[in-house]
Amino acid sequence: MSTLLIRQARLVPVGPGVTAGPSPRPVDVVVTDGRVTAVGPDLPVHPGATAAEVVDAEGRWLIPGLWDQHVHLGQWTLASQRLDLAGARSPEDATRMVAERLAEQPGHPVIGWGHRSGGWERDVTVSELDAVSGDTPVVLISGDGHHAWLNTTALLHLAMPVRDSVVREAEWFAAYARLSTLVGDDGTSPAAYRRALDTAASLGVVGLVDLEFSGGAADWLHRWEQGCDRLRVRMSTYAEGLDQVLSLGLRTGDVLPGVADVTGPHDDRLQMGPLKIISDGSLNTRTAWCCEPYADAHRLEYPAGQPNLSGAELRSLLERAHAAGLEVATHAIGDAAVAAALAAYATTGARGSIEHAQMVGRADSRRMAELGIRASVQPAHLLDDRDLTEKIWQERASRCFAFRWMLDDGVELVLGSDAPVSPLDPWLAMAAAVHRSADEREPWHGEQALTVAEALAASTDGWGTVAPGHPGDLVLLDADPYAAFGSTAEQGAWLREMPVAATYVAGEAVYGAGIELG
Repeated sequence: MSTLLIRQARLVPVGPGVTAGPSPRPVDVVVTDGRVTAVGPDLPVHPGATAAEVVDAEGRWLIPGLWDQHVHLGQWTLASQRLDLAGARSPEDATRMVAERLAEQPGHPVIGWGHRSGGWERDVTVSELDAVSGDTPVVLISGDGHHAWLNTTALLHLAMPVRDSVVREAEWFAAYARLSTLVGDDGTSPAAYRRALDTAASLGVVGLVDLEFSGGAADWLHRWEQGCDRLRVRMSTYAEGLDQVLSLGLRTGDVLPGVADVTGPHDDRLQMGPLKIISDGSLNTRTAWCCEPYADAHRLEYPAGQPNLSGAELRSLLERAHAAGLEVATHAIGDAAVAAALAAYATTGARGSIEHAQMVGRADSRRMAELGIRASVQPAHLLDDRDLTEKIWQERASRCFAFRWMLDDGVELVLGSDAPVSPLDPWLAMAAAVHRSADEREPWHGEQALTVAEALAASTDGWGTVAPGHPGDLVLLDADPYAAFGSTAEQGAWLREMPVAATYVAGEAVYGAGIELG
């Protein structure tokens, strides 16, 4: 029996109806065999413990561990190796940055990430990228992940038809899996994953939902064996991997086969997650499926965007997943896509989430609550999408990132990052949900903002104030997250700089070895 005893910690209240108040008096918290077994003053170490660690929190603040409910972990591990194009404001900016990288590293393929061409004044062409790159492969991935701008050499290498325009949606998603043939897989090795997980732990993250395009149970088990058993992970599948998941008999919440052989029979940290479906596109690529046309519809092949699946195809996938015990995570950004996804959930009885729910009608927010479908949202996206939304969705901006509607209507709201689209940083997500601005401007539709307490509650995978019976997934903070009582700008700034002292998963320290031991 292993025991963790945290002495003198202040429990941060978390849950529905919580409001900021005076700092509570410190208490002790006991974690036995991975679960919280006691909370109170002056608690003893369990007499039967064979291994006991005693940590003096010295009045620090204790919260349930944080979750990122939407991560593309493989792409996130690669982000540091890619050419950062977030600052590109035009095609000319992007091609100049590519030329500079090629001058620094001649002959090396260039993989770029982060440009947001939705705000540019014209469409890009393959030929202008060819002009600065020659025979060296160049792949520039949009900041929303839904399209890529490739030169001719890269198109040929990835076995795609040559064209003078970008590669979008399903065609791009299929090609993405072949990128390793250009650059190798060092960026997605177990060691790279381990570094990414350790960084997440330093921010108080104890678990994540991995919605990566590639891989599967065997890949994750290999990583687990190679030291990636750091956090809790729920692995998703896409339609292409559904047959394999069904053949293994995996249901959402099942521990992946083989975990017991690696880390012990009681290790439940690596689990099967949902079936992921991408039902429409994105704002930046102008492929999000909307009820009304985009303001610049004259530029578009599909003036209101379009679905990636027919209604029958969507229902068929939900039916198969539901019958097999899998939840479904349905990407739906435009309001038409949200409505269609909810109709499919209602018809099939499937359970799960709407991922993003970026633009919704009030009736669909209420419908989500009626059906018990979660809204898995990424607040930091609103910081990037604010100006483009005003430009191409105009008056519909008031229905974007409608967190207040959802909470008031009774929708279960959970937060994530969509890393690498936004950084894997739960404090940034909470700050964006609370303040809804990244600069000196007033909050963008501040009527849809969350309170600090609501944002924190949406980040803990449903666990409230630390109590007996909870998993031993705990985070010690060097400051009270509720301490900023001023404007939302002050609250957001406070959250973005929140200092994490230690992170524990199932009672084991994964960050914060410097905490003084008693």
